[in-house]
Amino acid sequence: MYRSGNEEMATDIAQETFLRVWEKQMSIDLKTVKGLLFKISGDIFISQYRRQKTAFNFFNAFQPADKSVTPEDELNFRELKKAYENALESMPEKQRTVFLMNRIDELKYKEIADQLEISVKAIEKRMSQALAHLKVHLKDKLSGLILFMFGIRMSVTTEK
Repeated sequence: MYRSGNEEMATDIAQETFLRVWEKQMSIDLKTVKGLLFKISGDIFISQYRRQKTAFNFFNAFQPADKSVTPEDELNFRELKKAYENALESMPEKQRTVFLMNRIDELKYKEIADQLEISVKAIEKRMSQALAHLKVHLKDKLSGLILFMFGIRMSVTTEK
């Protein structure tokens, strides 16, 4: 908890740490178990922190600059943002990593493949799976997004 300042997050990280040890059926030396658990939990914490930071940066960059946005538009945007965050959280990590590297870091598939040391075909497959995942999880919100974006563009073009 001392790293995150969030008791719920610390509990989740501890559970995820023990789950990973269990899934990999690691043989554990009692002399080094503490260091191993700290290492795994630290890696999980950093991964979650980066994921949250990336999502936060995306939505900060996406804030509409137009001040004529109605309270209803703001509410719809917050709902869409929450749905997007939930969809990202529920996305498998490999897909999420590729998606964020492409969409947020603006890396090309070849660059992502080089960094992750996998083939470009694997990147293409993960990206298509990530987009399909988002489509499924955001299908109810897509019409709202289209109307929201159209409304912003319309209000910007009518002011000129």
